[in-house]
Amino acid sequence: MTASTRSRDRNNQPRRLQAERLHGEAALREAQALRFEVFSREFDAKLKGAELGLDMDDFDSHCSHIGVRDLDSGKLVATTRLLDHRAAASLGRFYSEEEFSLHGLAGLQGPVLEIGRTCVDAAYRNGATIAVLWGELAEVLNEGGYRYLMGCASISMQDGGIQAQAIMQRLRERHLCTEHLRAEPKNPLPELDLPGNVIAEMPPLLKAYMRLGAKVCGEPCWDREFQVADVFILLKRDELCPRYARHFKAAV
Repeated sequence: MTASTRSRDRNNQPRRLQAERLHGEAALREAQALRFEVFSREFDAKLKGAELGLDMDDFDSHCSHIGVRDLDSGKLVATTRLLDHRAAASLGRFYSEEEFSLHGLAGLQGPVLEIGRTCVDAAYRNGATIAVLWGELAEVLNEGGYRYLMGCASISMQDGGIQAQAIMQRLRERHLCTEHLRAEPKNPLPELDLPGNVIAEMPPLLKAYMRLGAKVCGEPCWDREFQVADVFILLKRDELCPRYARHFKAAV
């Protein structure tokens, strides 16, 4: 069943949002255009396909793509892409392995699904939109019988790394776990002497992962092209936080 919901915009006007599987070249271009809009504006990322107003790479054609559409405007307002273990095997790697050496990946017991390039239109960045996207992701997890969900969540480095370091101080205390997998960054963040009392707001996507019960598997990687610190996360399906697992009720 495709996830859907009714929500309201900032002016309290009703919205009808519905998730969908993005099939075909035209739908992929929509997702790539939304990714370009978000990543170039918010991170000033250097993107392949920028001359076309797209964010595109060699992984896209090997991934499945899901999104959330505003049924009234017809606009795609959120998207993410998914790479499963079979497609990664044919490629020779997961996307995360571009940035991390993933120690223990081969030993994970059960099918693995990698999530990436998640973005939401700024005007729709609220719990309702994420819930619709999560609901469709739950369907994919259920259909494929995946035991693990993994991927990266990004923190802007445009302030020189202050936000990333402050957030990592909190993550190390509460969410760090290398029991199942250890992610070693190929390009660690530059050292920064930061007082322990500096705090920073966690990006919505990273916060959502933590609420679901995901674990951070090591130190972040500095992605210079996107000008972000990427934090590698691993979510074991049977360890979902009960309070937030309702978004994944079809998958547990």
